[in-house]
Amino acid sequence: MRSRSNSGVRLDYYQRIVHRLILAHQEPVTGLFPASNVNSHAWIRDNVYCILAVWGLSMAYKKIADQDEDRAKCYELEQSCVKLMRGLLMAMMNQKDKVEKFKMTQSPYDSLHAKYSSKNGLPVVGDNEWGHLQIDAVSLYLLILAQMTASGLQIVFSLDEVSFIQNLVFYIESAYSIPDYGIWERGDKTNHGEPELNASSIGMAKAALEAMNELDLFGARGGPASVIHVLADEAHKCQAVLQSMLPRESNSKELDSGLLCVIGFPAFAVDDAQLIHNTKDAILSRLQGKYGCKRFLRDGYRTPKEDPSRLYYERWELRMFENIECEWPLFYCYLILFHAFQSDKRSVQEYADRLEKIMVRSEDGILLVPESYAVPQDLVGFEYQKPGSQAREVVGRCPFLWGQSLFILGRLLQEGFLAVGELDPLNRRLGAQKKPDVVVQVVIIAEDNEIRDKLAEHDLHVQTIAEVAPIEVQPARVLSHLYTYLGRNRKLGLSGRKSRDVGILSTSKLYSLKDRIFAFTPQFADLSRFYIASDNELMIDILKGEINFLKSAWDLLGRPLVTLVLKRIHLDQDKIPLAMIQTMRKLKSGYINGTRVMLGSLKDFLNTSAITDLSFLGSTEDGYPDRLHPDVQTYLDEHLLRSFSNRSTMNLRGGQLRPRTLRRRMSCKGAIKKTRSINVDSDNLGMEGPSPLTERRLSSIVPPPWLQPNKQSHVSVFATTPEEGPSSPRQLGHELSVRENIYPVDPHNSTRSAIDRRSEFVRQQEMPKILIQRHRADTNFAETEVEELIAMLRETENLEEQGDILQYLVDTQGLDFNTAGLGFKNKSDDSANANNAAAGMLEEGRVVTVRDLLKGLYEKACQQKLWGLVRHTAGMLGKRVEDLAKAVTDLLVRQKQVTVGMPPNNEHTITAPLPEVELRQLIHDAYGDDESTAMLTQELMVYLAMFIRTEPQLFHEMLRLRVGLIIQVMAKELSRTLNCDGEAASEHLLNLSPFEMKNLLYHILSGKEFAVSSVARGNLSIVSCKSSRVSKKSQIGLGDPEGEDALIATIDDRQGQWLRRRRLDGALNRVPRDFYSRVWTVLEKCQGLAIEGRVLQQSLTQEMTPGELKFALEVETALNQIPQPEYRQLVVEALMVLTLVTEHNMVPTLGGIIYVEHLVHKANQLFLEDQRKVQGDATLCCAKIKDGKEQQQAASGMLLCGGAAYICQHLYDSAPSGSYGTMTYMSRAVALVLDCVPKHGEMECAIS
Repeated sequence: MRSRSNSGVRLDYYQRIVHRLILAHQEPVTGLFPASNVNSHAWIRDNVYCILAVWGLSMAYKKIADQDEDRAKCYELEQSCVKLMRGLLMAMMNQKDKVEKFKMTQSPYDSLHAKYSSKNGLPVVGDNEWGHLQIDAVSLYLLILAQMTASGLQIVFSLDEVSFIQNLVFYIESAYSIPDYGIWERGDKTNHGEPELNASSIGMAKAALEAMNELDLFGARGGPASVIHVLADEAHKCQAVLQSMLPRESNSKELDSGLLCVIGFPAFAVDDAQLIHNTKDAILSRLQGKYGCKRFLRDGYRTPKEDPSRLYYERWELRMFENIECEWPLFYCYLILFHAFQSDKRSVQEYADRLEKIMVRSEDGILLVPESYAVPQDLVGFEYQKPGSQAREVVGRCPFLWGQSLFILGRLLQEGFLAVGELDPLNRRLGAQKKPDVVVQVVIIAEDNEIRDKLAEHDLHVQTIAEVAPIEVQPARVLSHLYTYLGRNRKLGLSGRKSRDVGILSTSKLYSLKDRIFAFTPQFADLSRFYIASDNELMIDILKGEINFLKSAWDLLGRPLVTLVLKRIHLDQDKIPLAMIQTMRKLKSGYINGTRVMLGSLKDFLNTSAITDLSFLGSTEDGYPDRLHPDVQTYLDEHLLRSFSNRSTMNLRGGQLRPRTLRRRMSCKGAIKKTRSINVDSDNLGMEGPSPLTERRLSSIVPPPWLQPNKQSHVSVFATTPEEGPSSPRQLGHELSVRENIYPVDPHNSTRSAIDRRSEFVRQQEMPKILIQRHRADTNFAETEVEELIAMLRETENLEEQGDILQYLVDTQGLDFNTAGLGFKNKSDDSANANNAAAGMLEEGRVVTVRDLLKGLYEKACQQKLWGLVRHTAGMLGKRVEDLAKAVTDLLVRQKQVTVGMPPNNEHTITAPLPEVELRQLIHDAYGDDESTAMLTQELMVYLAMFIRTEPQLFHEMLRLRVGLIIQVMAKELSRTLNCDGEAASEHLLNLSPFEMKNLLYHILSGKEFAVSSVARGNLSIVSCKSSRVSKKSQIGLGDPEGEDALIATIDDRQGQWLRRRRLDGALNRVPRDFYSRVWTVLEKCQGLAIEGRVLQQSLTQEMTPGELKFALEVETALNQIPQPEYRQLVVEALMVLTLVTEHNMVPTLGGIIYVEHLVHKANQLFLEDQRKVQGDATLCCAKIKDGKEQQQAASGMLLCGGAAYICQHLYDSAPSGSYGTMTYMSRAVALVLDCVPKHGEMECAIS
């Protein structure tokens, strides 16, 4: 035998170690590794990590193969890898039905198993006997499969296996919204079996999706059929959620060493170098010990205090595990690899030395990595006193193969047998490097020649759809349909991709199909979707947002390409809207909002765009891979014909009004307005009296008096005298006083006083009216009435009136009431004109339901941009925003909970993603019959999701988004700016165009000052106030109907500034930085904190760590009991003063339960005393010397200044700092109320 080179001898030494420690355990039949000699279960995750050392060694041999036996060794090692990866593949393919089912249910019981029998690859525990749903394990498998395939191994043998792997990609693609049990198989750290969203799973899934994208599983020998396709948007969602979570692992684990595999080898899932650095530092500073790292804080696994007889922990006992958690040498192996990939030799050496000290030597001198180190039972007391001082002992398996395998990889890298690039053939490690700027290509296409010519007038030259041929332009929904054919396999019973959604990254590519090329318009431009799409300004705003998003998110080959079709429907009175022209000019200039863009035609961009081959649409299973699947063929043929044809809308036009119907018109008038529930007038937001719900429901369920079924047994048609009628004026007056601002305001006569209007209203009541009863034997009367209404509907041109009539018809007859043929049988004298009037609307004999009429009205309202009516009819038709579920998910996965409904009695919290239908039901239940506000809620959720994607910084320090409160604050802000009453403000709010609505929401989230100016047709426009001049005078350009000069109200803006700010922060639930973890320190020093009747017990500190999200949510829930936002904000300030007391260690303990509101009220008292001394503003209201009458008033809960919760309005409006600032009073209140603070003597006072 020839002599070996030194390197060869050294490699042979590693080969012996790998053989004895790892390969000796591989099962000959399945190729899997059992967990230990006594446990034959094979975990997916551990198996994949075990084989990495074998794969690394095979590549090291491949390089020095100077003799035949080296080649043989190399081949043998490679085949061991293939054997294991295929063993796992077979075990998972046996559960293919689960993969299919999981796409629909995403239930933990339908997930692939986390472990199999190493003897035969079959399941070893039942679906519900183990936390099987571990997305990181399946993702790790796919990631390593991709890396091994790229390194030249052939693991997948047949196209059926390719289909299965494609379905595994679907299995993990929604990882960002699926709570799982995570890398430690625990879920919530109390181990009660509750899954949670884990950053380590999301990161691993993101890495697997990126690694699998466009990968040919047959390696260099494959063709189009063996390529895996991934929708880039899914990987990007995983990345966005991951970035928003790090360095947090999950709700219950504020930090986890398992994140090392996400920020470094093998996943390299984070693109932001700073975030990688922060996450690693957080792990090292809080979890690193002498013997490795702890898995997470308060991890009780294998500690001497753990009760081995049960799987779960009691919540209170988690505190016992603090400082005695086991330390795992495994993480030193990760850190060595992490630094080796960063080529930081010093750190690699440092961790290698640390690791050597804690490894165990076997009899024959091999170094073994033990599983973990625990504090011995008898030393626990000393370890508690001085963490890290005691020697620990090995517990668990030794060698721990997962760690041992990574240790060997680290050694091969250190000794130069492997280069980092060989362990990462897909170059994932380069993800965090700086990328060049993305140039976004934009193509605008005209629907027909007419529109093309209109654009040419503005010097914008575009092509029409016909002219771009042979490239075909299709809407995004066609692409989403084509993607459902991906991964279908009859033999395996797999049905292809389920999700219907295609994002902007997918539509920004070109697609080739045989010899055709497709371009797809983005999903947001699909008009058939929702009324938001008919607001041109909003569409332009979204377009700018998406272009900006592409700039940061695009990482494919080639440049992104956004294709837009300009259609007839976009025209405004036959002209191209100015906003569109301006935007196109901006695009032409080459820059828009800081992003580089190029405007051109499709053929110019063919060579520079990303092109994806849709080869999976061939009939491969029928043996004709070159022919299109017949279903696809028919779908495309049909679709090409109708994708851009316009639908005709129903016509509700009629002749002139007849005086006969005037009376009836009054009866329906304002039917829509009665359903509104936004409450602005009451000074305490959200405080609508004792039982707001019943009262509001009354307003919409109790029919107007003239519609109440008569109380008498026989039916009287005309109730002529008030006594006979449903309610006498006396009752009526009473009813009116209860629900004052429910009755409609006539926008044209808003100048008359309310009393005038009310008396007129009562007069109306007394006029004889026809009574309707819904279920009545004798239906003639109902019919006459409905007929009259429908005749009237045909005659009126005014859409608002049509809306009122239809609202009334829906209330009385229901949506499916057939109106066909009604409204003709009028009195003979005018039946002729009635027939002519209606001729345009009906073809004979067709059923026209109220719903059809509503649809027609909805479409016309969209065209005429009457947004209040649009929102209301959309609500009545039960429309829902297409992306509603997606929007809510976007918010939830970034750890923001959402609540809908008006606080305090009617608020529902959404804590987990729900399907569309359930969401819509929940929202509409929360608002009762108020369809407009329910629609507005859906709309605002979509905008909030847009903002959290593009400007996450707006949401810092906010945990729950309370949409009901946000709506109230929006109305309140409008009423402040416009100087109008609450009802007018909520009308204005509901009539804002979607673009202005989004704009207003943005100003409220960012706290920027704004003014309102009026634009054409009485619509309002929200403008930012940049210069100080504007913010002093809030400008209102609402001319009143008489056409007088516009009013300009000047308000001294300094007054009310702090009140407004507290109100906004309170409604948005914004808190100071590190607020929740500081409250934790306060809670540690007292027995509890009482807020609005909720007590936060000290025991919470036993269960949860300071930075834990679950703790923050507990505090937040208590604060949310307070309905008035500004009062809530003062309570937050009081808590901040308490944290200062604890942080400066003024006192050892704060005593018993602290009632936080007492502090606020005490501060208010001190404030009023000072006000009396200096004769301040508050002497006009709360600081007055009281006489009997006023005391009585105060007792009944009315403050003169209208301050919420008995706190003077002027205190709310004081700045926090300064000698009359709120913090000063709070500190004095704390000193007075808490017994533990010494009353006399000098104290250090540090309040900043």
